[in-house]
Amino acid sequence: MAGPSAKVLDAFALTEPAVLLPGGQGETWRSGDVVLKRAVSETVWRAEVLADLPESDEFRVPRPVRSRSGEWIAFGWEGSSLLDGATDVGRQDDVLRAAEAFHAAVAGFRRPDFLDERSDPWSDGDRIAWGEQPYDGSPAYVELVGLLVDAWRPVELAEQVVHGDLPGNVMFADGLPPAIIDWPVYWRPPSWASAVAVADALCWYGAEPGLAARWAHLPEWGQMLIRALIYRIATDDLAGGAATWTEARRSGYAPVIELALSYAG
Repeated sequence: MAGPSAKVLDAFALTEPAVLLPGGQGETWRSGDVVLKRAVSETVWRAEVLADLPESDEFRVPRPVRSRSGEWIAFGWEGSSLLDGATDVGRQDDVLRAAEAFHAAVAGFRRPDFLDERSDPWSDGDRIAWGEQPYDGSPAYVELVGLLVDAWRPVELAEQVVHGDLPGNVMFADGLPPAIIDWPVYWRPPSWASAVAVADALCWYGAEPGLAARWAHLPEWGQMLIRALIYRIATDDLAGGAATWTEARRSGYAPVIELALSYAG
């Protein structure tokens, strides 16, 4: 995808050429101390929240940057401050602690309307995991989620805005609090967001089962792990269909499904 044009850079009062940043699905660019990426449905809401969020000793966030016109979006792009640090998927306990503090800080915000308008594999996968949307997936999907669906039961937990993709979106820098970036907004219990992070770490980032045990004090932990796994498996199936299900992909989920079921009672 092409980077921000000269018109976009000028709209944010930037003079340095845009340089593609690593990560960010190849769609995140830097000009000076500002990060630019394509605006999405939640851009304005998220900018308003992050602009006024109090400073914390427990986490940092990228502050949104207004364009010359005073708007958060210019020619389809949004800007935010560049933060020091790098992601480290091996530090999942630190990721989860930072997420707890972040979720406590944003707990009072109302449910944003754009959540009802989003339709993509991640949003739909989330609804499937919570029993809000039916789905007849590929045979591999049905096989993987079968035991999870059997163990699924309703829960009563308070919901709020949460970060739904934590493991690779928390940066660390010496002497600074962890930085939480690239916030995909969901309206779920915070323990679900933690369960997604734990499931991802177990499936793909080499975490040991002890990670799940250390966070098993969170509310409805077994049910949150079940929903986290259905969410990720459904999203994979929606995004890639049957071609997604290589042996490596299936084997990544299998032991974590067994572990989640052990917490579900």
